[in-house]
Amino acid sequence: MHLHEYQAKRLFAEFGIPVPAGEVLESPTAAAAVATRLGGQAWMLKAQVHAGGRGKAGGVERVQGTAALESAVAAMLGSRLTTRQTGPDGLPVNAVLLEQTVALEREFYFGMLVDRTRERLVVMVSASGGMDIEEVAASNPDALVTEVISPAAGLQMYQCRNLAFALGLEGSQIGAFAELMSAAVRLVTECDAGLLEINPLVITSDGSLLALDAKLDLDDNALFRHPSLASLYDASQQDPREHAAREHGLNYITLDGNIACMVNGAGLAMATMDLIKLEGGQPANFLDVGGGATADRVAEAFKLILSDTHVQAILVNIFGGIVRCDLIAEGILQAVKEVEVKVPVIVRLEGTNAAEGLALIKQSGLDMQTAEDLTEAARQAVAAVRNR
Repeated sequence: MHLHEYQAKRLFAEFGIPVPAGEVLESPTAAAAVATRLGGQAWMLKAQVHAGGRGKAGGVERVQGTAALESAVAAMLGSRLTTRQTGPDGLPVNAVLLEQTVALEREFYFGMLVDRTRERLVVMVSASGGMDIEEVAASNPDALVTEVISPAAGLQMYQCRNLAFALGLEGSQIGAFAELMSAAVRLVTECDAGLLEINPLVITSDGSLLALDAKLDLDDNALFRHPSLASLYDASQQDPREHAAREHGLNYITLDGNIACMVNGAGLAMATMDLIKLEGGQPANFLDVGGGATADRVAEAFKLILSDTHVQAILVNIFGGIVRCDLIAEGILQAVKEVEVKVPVIVRLEGTNAAEGLALIKQSGLDMQTAEDLTEAARQAVAAVRNR
């Protein structure tokens, strides 16, 4: 689950990571009062969306004077911000973060993520802060310095020093960096985060370290342990279909094709999309209904699929391990009748009672095709689209 910058910075402050003074605004009327509390005559105004590249897209502004501030807040709130990470439709700006301006001397990149291959927490830093770190890593890999934290030994002070030296820090800055790094490790561990980024992490004119930006992604599978963090979820920043899927316990991602997929199991879903591509088609979505798929869940999945007007065929690929294929078939038939599906539906069932399930679909009298082989099912789906 993604967090907004202001939400991440609140957590940063709770764990002892220094951040600029700032407040979130959801209305232009409060801008002047907040600016007065922050002090000064110039402030940074940041659109709060779940995407990077805001500065290049006009989502970060330096504003001087309360009149200009109120005008800028009014223009930003309610708009849609389009960046390289949002897609052409952009994301709605429902809140803005107003912060004090900061006089800075240097910028760095600081990141921390769970490396599932190594089964370790990895810390990354670069002296090229404020830039697209992906481009830095691609063009100059040596500019990105890493330390791997052992879950048994935990963060070691020599690792903090190694990274501090790599950034060219000296004197009291080394100790401050070690404290920041320790706080970041605690935050990631205690909040079950998968990614933490500070870009840029800066040295201010008085020599202090400060997190000017903040990105924090939480592990969805661990949110049951953190109800207060789960409440920070912002549905407005998600594709409406993906949000609806979340509400029904479905794993759904919108793609740009026209063959919808309904599959139980993430790996099987990936294989299904690969075969559609191999046969010359384009998948319209990733949809995993889960191992315990029920008739109601299948019906909701059909509704979700058909809310995408680009869908011209549906490929259902179910492996009956935990659930029986004949029960899944009954759910599919119920859903097709209830939702009034008007595009070709190809069903491939395998596993427990697969033959019985396929027989139910063939005998239903509904306009549906069946397949016992996944490659055959993918070919039928691609052919159905071409023949429309």
